[in-house]
Amino acid sequence: MASEEKDLVVTNEPVGEFTVTTPESGGNHQGNATSEIAVTEKGKPATQKVVQPEDSVTTPLWLKLWHKGGENLQILVVALVLALLIRMFVAEPRFIPSASMVPTLQIGDRLVVEKISYHFRPPAMGDIVVFDPPQQLQVQGYAKDQAFIKRVIAEPGQTIQVKNGKVYVDNAPLKEDYIAEPPDYRWGPAQVPEGQLFVMGDNRNNSNDSHVWGFLPKQNIIGRAFFRFWPFARISRV
Repeated sequence: MASEEKDLVVTNEPVGEFTVTTPESGGNHQGNATSEIAVTEKGKPATQKVVQPEDSVTTPLWLKLWHKGGENLQILVVALVLALLIRMFVAEPRFIPSASMVPTLQIGDRLVVEKISYHFRPPAMGDIVVFDPPQQLQVQGYAKDQAFIKRVIAEPGQTIQVKNGKVYVDNAPLKEDYIAEPPDYRWGPAQVPEGQLFVMGDNRNNSNDSHVWGFLPKQNIIGRAFFRFWPFARISRV
């Protein structure tokens, strides 16, 4: 046996109950955490380090909230992106602010405007379209994104005329059981240019439409109104 005491190091004891005996204390100390004890040559403990179990480490509040709400946040972000894409490319809701389409549409009606069909076919006579104001209206002070809603009356190449309380397309009077009253003005005749449309409000004498500001470029069309979802009592296709 060597005469000199060697340094003793005890490390990485398993988590559980342990007993440490030191000459100075002369007793036993019990605990249940991993311990690391360095003993000097004189037999007295120099340092004692207790490593706490992982579960006892305090987690920041923001990290706890992130773990709890992270999944919900991801779902919310995905839902918002889908909603924006649908509104941009598929359909969007619109509110009727004026009486220009009475009696078909009333002030306060809410519609779904679809944006798919005109990728496969051009706007046709009778369609109710929502559109950005053409340059003629912007010059009058209307904002570029202030949408209008009117009915397509004549397509490119057709001749339009309003006289004697009737609308004529290619010299044939239109049968219009959807209007509020016959028009009390005269307009035309004029041929609709290529790439443009002639649009009118169903409330003929109270509508700022093509008979006032001219033809509508097709590229200004946002979509086609096809379903009224409010008020509840008048839910229907348009």
